[in-house]
Amino acid sequence: MQNMEKNFKPRGPQVHEYELPGGWVVMAGKTDEDNDRLSIKVAKPDDWWFHVRGMPGSHVILRAKPGEEPDRETLKRAAAIAAYHSKARAGGVVAVSCTRARYVTKPAGAKPGMVQIRRETLIKVRPGLPEGGQSMDAE
Repeated sequence: MQNMEKNFKPRGPQVHEYELPGGWVVMAGKTDEDNDRLSIKVAKPDDWWFHVRGMPGSHVILRAKPGEEPDRETLKRAAAIAAYHSKARAGGVVAVSCTRARYVTKPAGAKPGMVQIRRETLIKVRPGLPEGGQSMDAE
């Protein structure tokens, strides 16, 4: 039985998925391992990556749309989702790191959920979910 569990490979990360106005899709990892897969394997170079600064929390991806850039409000909404899925959920205004997924790397030997980022921008938001607050995933 233990051998079977060891060889079991999940199809992909378990994520919370949200749709923002304009058809933008946001995904948030549920565990450190999911965060790794989402940030390193699932995210495409032009996707946007978010994580609350200096606290444990989900890695969040805003899917890029070909030929279209998200407006500031869309980036803030994705950042608010990252803040919501973090230890800062009950806080007031939270600083969220934002960068393109191409600038997120996994250092060799790093623990699950640990990444390095470059070219970050900080977005200050209150934690929250999109209108309705419903994740599109089946939990």
